[in-house]
Amino acid sequence: MKNIVVLVSGGGTNLQALIDSEARGEIKNGKITCVISSNPDAYALERAAKAGISTVVIPRKEFGDSVSYSKAILAELDKQKADLIVLAGFMTILDKCVTEKYSYKIINVHPALIPSFCGEGFYGLKVHEKALEYGVKVSGATIHFVNEEADAGAIILQGTVNIENDDTPEVLQRRIMENVEWKLLPKAVSLFCEDRISIRNGKAYVD
Repeated sequence: MKNIVVLVSGGGTNLQALIDSEARGEIKNGKITCVISSNPDAYALERAAKAGISTVVIPRKEFGDSVSYSKAILAELDKQKADLIVLAGFMTILDKCVTEKYSYKIINVHPALIPSFCGEGFYGLKVHEKALEYGVKVSGATIHFVNEEADAGAIILQGTVNIENDDTPEVLQRRIMENVEWKLLPKAVSLFCEDRISIRNGKAYVD
């Protein structure tokens, strides 16, 4: 049984999707053992507590730079014996001290079809604003491994939704969360825990 540690900063809707999937028995060979938050006021902490999952708060604002913060996160991940780390609305880019030690063991969800509308500065509603501004006809979400470069790790799963003529960034965000993120993130977590993801030439393949 693999230990899944989820990193959060906000409301925790993707965390809730993982909790619900685990409760339904859809995450095979894995268990959420800890939730780490960069924000002491994150509602995600309440979601974890309701599900009986232990929580740790490591406030980002107490650290002067991302390297010292990442070292604190790394120490906690080691303490928790993390087999898989899931970034679920975690708003801090981790230093390579974490991404190198946990290479191909950190999964993130990005609310667009990478390589579109991704990288530094593309997060939250900004992603959907840019997609609508550009006039794309489909958008979606990408589940990918995390490396030292923002949104550049190997892609595990992608899913799409159609864009409607009267979409606002908020409406599009909700459609992508409900139809893609909340379904594919738990699926990717289960695939990892079942050892069904292999890496070949820097690309992820589902076996």
